[in-house]
Amino acid sequence: MDYNKLAELLFPQIDKTPEDYEAMFPQRANAEGGAIITRLGPSPTGFIHLGNLYGAFVDERLAHQSKAEDGTPGTFYLRIEDTDDKRYVEGAVDTVINSLKFFDINFDEGAGCGPAAADGEPTDSGDYGPYYQSQRGPIYQAFVKHLVSQGKAYPCFLTEEELADIRAQQEAAKETTGIYGKYAEKSRNLSYEEIEANIKAGKPYVVRLKSKGNAISPENCCMENGATCKGNSGNVTYQNRDGVMYIIVNDAVRGEVAMPSNDQDVVILKATGIPTYHFAHVIDDHLMRTTHVVRGEEWLMSLPIHVELFEALRFKLPTYCHTAVLMKLDDETGNKRKLSKRKDPELSLDYYRQEGYHPQAVKEYLMTILNSDFEEWRMANPDADLDEFTFTTEKMSSAGALFDLNKLNDISKDVLLKIPADELADFMLEWAREFKPKAAPLLEDKEYLTKILNIGRDDAKPRKDLIYAKQIFDFISYFYDDYFFIEEQIPEQVSDEDAKEILKRYLETYDHSDDQSQWFEKIRTITADLGYAVKPKDYKKHPDEYKGSVAHVSTVIRIAVMGRSQSPDVWTIQQILGEDRVRARISELIG
Repeated sequence: MDYNKLAELLFPQIDKTPEDYEAMFPQRANAEGGAIITRLGPSPTGFIHLGNLYGAFVDERLAHQSKAEDGTPGTFYLRIEDTDDKRYVEGAVDTVINSLKFFDINFDEGAGCGPAAADGEPTDSGDYGPYYQSQRGPIYQAFVKHLVSQGKAYPCFLTEEELADIRAQQEAAKETTGIYGKYAEKSRNLSYEEIEANIKAGKPYVVRLKSKGNAISPENCCMENGATCKGNSGNVTYQNRDGVMYIIVNDAVRGEVAMPSNDQDVVILKATGIPTYHFAHVIDDHLMRTTHVVRGEEWLMSLPIHVELFEALRFKLPTYCHTAVLMKLDDETGNKRKLSKRKDPELSLDYYRQEGYHPQAVKEYLMTILNSDFEEWRMANPDADLDEFTFTTEKMSSAGALFDLNKLNDISKDVLLKIPADELADFMLEWAREFKPKAAPLLEDKEYLTKILNIGRDDAKPRKDLIYAKQIFDFISYFYDDYFFIEEQIPEQVSDEDAKEILKRYLETYDHSDDQSQWFEKIRTITADLGYAVKPKDYKKHPDEYKGSVAHVSTVIRIAVMGRSQSPDVWTIQQILGEDRVRARISELIG
């Protein structure tokens, strides 16, 4: 077979060679100096989830914490894997960029990362594009043509019916499904004339990799059992294990990974001329000079395919970082399971924005499940910036990473306590404008909101009851008349008549200029005059001698002013509400 002639038959329109593209996309200067190059490659489906953020956080930390010899940081870029038109959603790229930007994850270059064009549409940024796989067709085809010219790939004309028959035979024989070995011979052994005739007849075809298989043979190395040899790509070792060729790759998260080498003649170019994910991944990561590929452990099974493609093309294999799958404890079974798009709203990044989690809190929590030594570091450095922590793949777990929303909430309490109240007020207003627009005008009084958010923050034991914007607004809503209402009943120890009398006397003696001790002394007086115990312990010891205690009297006042029986210090709240609002609320309840 004249493979060069076959390559020209299949790709007459392709005039550029791999050498041309190697020259167009040279090695990055910072990578030559030792910096790390990472990428995020989502499909434009419009749904960006926690796993994307989890992986992007790793990508961003690896790239931006690395430095070339001249001090230049690494590069983190965005590539859009949009070869599947059926999954494309308009505006999805903006969703990816804006969702990650909210969490302070920023790309250095890539799709949509440039300045807006005259029509307002975002542009790409960087010298290694196009960053949309749908725009890179000629590049992929040039490398497929190259593999065909070397006899490493071939056209396959098997029809859907023939493929289904092969699969049925394999399943009946309990064999591995796919096109390999004897099942590939029909297509592999076509002559040039047969291929040419099929093409002239208009028969559709795909292009398959001609796999070396995983059985040890004379043309393979590692002839003795247990023997090893190095691969073409530099980062792969082959080993003979009882006649089966194994690949050994050092994964940055999992350490040494050994798997049987690929034996499938996988499709690398579809009948439409569009590459498969496997092939596009290899070409793009090589030409964009990616040094580290961060992806979920579900891609481990594809590693032998990718290794064989890198080897066939004689590309250097990047460092793979296969991260653990995000898990949660199932509420019904108590067992661990993968986070589900259908069952778990917290999988979507939109959930955190709609609920109003501060991005710093989410990142802080993610770091606790990304690096096993982070919590210890945080205890030793309580006030340090998160970026000061040195992230390493060696400290990442290779087992399922357990996501715990309750722990996120606990961490969020600590994080929000460290954010100045005025900054938190800005965050609340920004959230409200997007997710609670009717309340947004109320929150524009920043001075008032800042006072509210500052309650108890400077106490000896600071209050930690602020978690996320939606919860915070519900928690403080009584400060705003539009959202104030009586939520709870007065204590059962207080009769309706006594409740009115308590409020009447409270209003008569109320002086907004009283300090806290003067204010409380008046409540104690009302308590004693109406037959309630001034000290709660006295009521507990002698419940028959009192109607109730000062706690019950105070609760009546609290409900009148706040609408609820639980709240921060009443005196402090009244100082913020102002005298007019306090008097109006109590008067309305008295009737």
